[in-house]
Amino acid sequence: MSVLKKPLVTEKVSALNEKGKYGFVVDVKANKIQIKQAVEEMYGVTVEDVNTMRYQGKSKSRFTKSRVISGRTNAFKKAIVTVADGEVIDFYSGI
Repeated sequence: MSVLKKPLVTEKVSALNEKGKYGFVVDVKANKIQIKQAVEEMYGVTVEDVNTMRYQGKSKSRFTKSRVISGRTNAFKKAIVTVADGEVIDFYSGI
């Protein structure tokens, strides 16, 4: 099970990056301790705090020629990770 799915790259989270906070989409079953260990192992930083948010999938429907197709988007979990002062995570180093 991979705890970290992908980093969040949005305007809100980019504004938080200046304060030492970074966002990740994480596995729905992962807890804060597992998220902290995964970030420290992958990026080599000291994690001070982890805040998590769960999101329910949204209902979506679209109209086609034959019928209405309805379904749901996937539910997911976000984590906002605060790292120690002076430490940074560079998401763009591998590009």
